[in-house]
Amino acid sequence: MITLEFIKKLPKVDLHVHLDGSLRMETVLELARDLPARKGKRRYSSAEIKKLLKPGKKYRSLVEYLKNFEITLSVLQTREALMRTAYELAEDCAAENVKYVEVRYSPLLHLEEKLKLPEVVESVNAGLKKAERDFGIRTGLILCGIRHITPRLSYQLAELAVAYKRRGVVGFDLAGAEKDFPAKNHRRAFNLIINQNINSTVHAGEAFGPGSIAQALHYCGAHRIGHGVRLREDAELLNYVTDHRIPLELCLSSNLQTGVVKKMSDHPFKYYYEYGVRVTLNTDNRLISNTTVSKELHIACRHFNLSLIALRDILINGFKSAFLPYNDKVRLLKSSLAEIDYLIARDYPDNVAPVKVHT
Repeated sequence: MITLEFIKKLPKVDLHVHLDGSLRMETVLELARDLPARKGKRRYSSAEIKKLLKPGKKYRSLVEYLKNFEITLSVLQTREALMRTAYELAEDCAAENVKYVEVRYSPLLHLEEKLKLPEVVESVNAGLKKAERDFGIRTGLILCGIRHITPRLSYQLAELAVAYKRRGVVGFDLAGAEKDFPAKNHRRAFNLIINQNINSTVHAGEAFGPGSIAQALHYCGAHRIGHGVRLREDAELLNYVTDHRIPLELCLSSNLQTGVVKKMSDHPFKYYYEYGVRVTLNTDNRLISNTTVSKELHIACRHFNLSLIALRDILINGFKSAFLPYNDKVRLLKSSLAEIDYLIARDYPDNVAPVKVHT
């Protein structure tokens, strides 16, 4: 039995986590109490917030799940709130030995109190950098375009990512509901990202079929795929993703919550892993899904009967898939791998020494 306590000790990464879905509940309640009344904007009571933001609740669809963000976004409209929540997210990650976290969000959603786009980026970045100094964790920012907004605004966000390249921003993403909002509509933004040599990922194959993944790869040039649950429905595309070592940012709890899979045993995680896909496990939204990276890994161990070798392999996949410069990534992987092997040898001495399964 691989215990949750053991997994917490292991070095790990989180490559797919949304700032606006990963606040501490007590922070949401505190910020909501201090929220000024705004014309046309609803104020939520503490009782309403606790009822609506029920961590881990199952939803009928991704669209219903995304309604939670109306509450969390309402308290993320000031520099102070953005700095605080970014800092606390990194602190929470460091507490479970996450060595590197990529925090994603869309700056467009934080302008209700007249902040400018650069102020939003700088506030989040300031919170993360302070956490780096205090807790020794490494962080990166991924700016998100949104499928249902106009492509012009996605391009504006891509320009923002370019402006903050090497100043905290490590990548660009496209998030939001997939159905009726194809990624190819935003390809001009991704052309800019590609031409500026910036990493990119796209939410795809979560609530829509493999065609969404194909668009993310072939129209947008995505280097990773967010979720990709429905990839197995297209054998040729599955082979393409596997052959080109395109990582999948899988989020088990979130996929169950949103109804992407009906029960955990239906999730293709184990199938992808055994097929040779470069799978990673991530939180998506720590508050909304009531999860941590350690919990996600433990869920995989329990539901899919992972061995220590497989667990080690998936941790390695995460480090390999990070949007870090190559030399930095190698150093982080080597130091983390030494720590992983030491902990396995110490806590599970009767197991055969692990060997790397996938590359």
